[in-house]
Amino acid sequence: MSPIVMFVTVVGMGAVVVVLLLGLWNLMRGGSPNRSQALMRMRVLLQFIVIVIAMTALYFTSG
Repeated sequence: MSPIVMFVTVVGMGAVVVVLLLGLWNLMRGGSPNRSQALMRMRVLLQFIVIVIAMTALYFTSG
């Protein structure tokens, strides 16, 4: 993979981890269930985007 795609993938995975931890933190401290739900939906969306980027990069770089 090119360094740019690798960087974007790693940053995306980091964003997924951050959103996951924010959602869990909100859930554990008894925060708004709507906020936890929104964060978990955002996490799923970010996971989808990172997977699409990684798979697209693998498709174009494998020969």
